[in-house]
Amino acid sequence: MKYQEAIEKRRTFGIIAHPDAGKTTLTEKLLLFGGAIQTAGAVKNNKIKKTATSDFMEIEKQRGISVATSVMAFEYGGKQVNILDTPGHKDFAEDTYRTLTAVDSVILVIDCANGVESQTEKLMEVCRMRNTPVIIFVNKMDREGKDPFTLLDELEDKLDIKVRPLTWPIGMGDRFKGVYNIYNKNLNLFSASKTKKADDVVSISELSDPLIDELVGAQFAGELREELEIIDGVYDAFDREKYLSGEVAPVFFGSAVNNFGVQELLDTFITISPSPIGRESDLRFINPNDPKFSGFVFKIHANLDPKHRDRIAFLRIVSGRFERNKFYHHVRLDKNFKFANPTSFMAQDKSVIDEAFPGDVIGLYDTGNFKIGDTMTEGENMFYKGIPSFSPEIFMELENLDPLKSKQLDKGIHQLTDEGVAQMFIMQPGNRKIVGTVGQLQFEVINYRLIHEYGANCRFSPKNYFKACWITTENDEQLESFKRAKGNYLAKDKDDNVVFLAETQFLLNMAEQDYPDLTFHKTSEFKLDLK
Repeated sequence: MKYQEAIEKRRTFGIIAHPDAGKTTLTEKLLLFGGAIQTAGAVKNNKIKKTATSDFMEIEKQRGISVATSVMAFEYGGKQVNILDTPGHKDFAEDTYRTLTAVDSVILVIDCANGVESQTEKLMEVCRMRNTPVIIFVNKMDREGKDPFTLLDELEDKLDIKVRPLTWPIGMGDRFKGVYNIYNKNLNLFSASKTKKADDVVSISELSDPLIDELVGAQFAGELREELEIIDGVYDAFDREKYLSGEVAPVFFGSAVNNFGVQELLDTFITISPSPIGRESDLRFINPNDPKFSGFVFKIHANLDPKHRDRIAFLRIVSGRFERNKFYHHVRLDKNFKFANPTSFMAQDKSVIDEAFPGDVIGLYDTGNFKIGDTMTEGENMFYKGIPSFSPEIFMELENLDPLKSKQLDKGIHQLTDEGVAQMFIMQPGNRKIVGTVGQLQFEVINYRLIHEYGANCRFSPKNYFKACWITTENDEQLESFKRAKGNYLAKDKDDNVVFLAETQFLLNMAEQDYPDLTFHKTSEFKLDLK
């Protein structure tokens, strides 16, 4: 395949949503339509024991939520579709923010009953910052919810983006008859099916066609014609360029759990969504058709397969062709590496690949060389920008309950914090491990994984810290004075940088006032500049 053709063929997108909006279910149904899986099982339906394909960690299966980003690839309609399914829970927003740096567009899932929720607004803010093209899927139309026009107003108001419906629901809840595809001018009749694809699609040449009345009833047909007339009067015609620039979000309606409205979404997505786009580096903007390979690590996952104790770095290819067993330059370490078993993903199922192209996300087996934000190139010394790092809000001390398993605990907490779900700070005396996260649920996940994946018996005890601040200065004398005065509140991060664990905002303000030559960084992003 020619290089340019390979780029044009790819579609890499993320699926984001508030928890329980049906994001993971939609992901699974897209895989069903893409032929990647043969049957779909509802995530929380006890009658179907199969859990969602993209939720592979044991704790995800037990809790029924996604806590790690999954990467899945399949071919559909002549395109290679790369889906990144993200955590919806706010405690894992950091993983989602980083994932959004690796996609070219986004599908945002909205629950028709709940509308726009707080986490949805935060995720959308990240998309707006990057002008990421967004398609909105209004889910659960087979249940009672908000009026579609009310939802459209809410989307525009709360998400600060113009919308344009490309499908339109006929009825809702018990009266849900199907969706009319405005974009392709056909009618999809609804029938509840959790395991099969909806294939009852009727082509309609024009809205006056009496076949509509025959299929959905005169009353529903009349309402549909009236509502479509309003849509044409209120909303501008769909403009793909405005969608690609992040100005307009196309809206689709359906029921993911019943596989309904998903095919319209997928068919339109592969037609209008962007092929891979470039990224900004510290040297220049890198285009996908740049012949030299480059990419960045946006996620690290330990124990993707617990039987093999593997550690995989997820790398998004930005430019050039990646080839197996070829040496590439690790910019931060200034070393060259080659990879014998680069992989592509179907959730936890992996297959070795010989080559990959811009837009692809590949897995690189790692023995500890990679960190989130690392750049790989074909020799050029540059860093990709904009990989967000988080500032901890909750702090706990990790306590070892079995001294015989100290090595396992040490290895486990180092590997898990490398994944980016938490920050770790070492305090002296005693090498005490203080872990900082942005949400309480992360501690549950870390504790569960330390016990079940590493066999380390441990627990977390709360610590009363307000903020972790990294310290930089050119005044070594003032730094030494600060260390003597605040020694009990100082720690080192994993890169051996000094960190001040301030107990309150007041004490932090006092430190900044008393030691004016010290800079107290509120996030760890400054560390990229130190390397």
